Amino acid sequence: MRTKRVTFRHPWLPYLLVLPQLIITVVFFIWPASQALYQSVLQQDPFGLKVTFVGMDNFIELFHDPLYLASFKTTVIFASATAFLSLSLALLLAVVADSVVKGKGFYQGVMIWPYAVAPAVAGVLWWFMFNPTVGIMAYVIDQTGYKWNHFLNGTDAMILITISAAWKQISYNFLFFLAGLQAIPKSLIEAAAIDAAGPIKRFWTIIFPLLSPTTFFLLVVNIVFAFFETFAIVHATTAGGPGQDTTILVYKVWRDAFEALDLGGSAAQSVILMIIVIAMTVIQFRYIERKVEY
Repeated sequence: MRTKRVTFRHPWLPYLLVLPQLIITVVFFIWPASQALYQSVLQQDPFGLKVTFVGMDNFIELFHDPLYLASFKTTVIFASATAFLSLSLALLLAVVADSVVKGKGFYQGVMIWPYAVAPAVAGVLWWFMFNPTVGIMAYVIDQTGYKWNHFLNGTDAMILITISAAWKQISYNFLFFLAGLQAIPKSLIEAAAIDAAGPIKRFWTIIFPLLSPTTFFLLVVNIVFAFFETFAIVHATTAGGPGQDTTILVYKVWRDAFEALDLGGSAAQSVILMIIVIAMTVIQFRYIERKVEY
């Protein structure tokens, strides 16, 4: 079977078409990454007047820092909880929305709205709802006998940023899950129903396996989101506190750079964070993807 190739009249036209994307990639991704690699082997004073080459000393010092090692554990817990919560709730909502007969478009539209909310705004909204003094959610929890206070309790603070981040990502996951559900042939589900398979059995034996490519893609996206794009949520809700209980890796990069003014150490942290995410993505595509059913 011959593959049809696309030809252009002018040999430079393909390069011209991809040039804007290449410029964006170089300016906003490759150039900052190269600067982080360069600064990670340097040590400079807060004013940038004296720069010293230190080699791998910044990296060695990081792995002897108990606060940095603790942020690894915090990030793993936060990323795992955020991905699980956002994916599971989005899948549940997508299944429910797909089964609605009347007003399906309205429900689907409402579910998309949270994705338009900026991360910082999402963090502030949930901060107010869980505020121990005026928050409605804190009041409801207080009625059960539990004294919620994310200002003093590290577990409460972790739950708060997890809920905020998961809520922000649910709409994105919902769109992909809904599209995946609508792409499943209804004849397969109807055939299983005729064979006396119940709703739960149909979901786990037919629907969910057919959604595995979508689930795999969203798993990668959600983990990367939790590692990189949750700075604004943490900053708006807990600011890494109480103490260091919610200081995830990306937030520690900012804190060490702009509060501690340790530019070399912060650059080394960003390099390590970049390597971790790349490694996790490669592992997911190389090993987890083998179990995905296309």
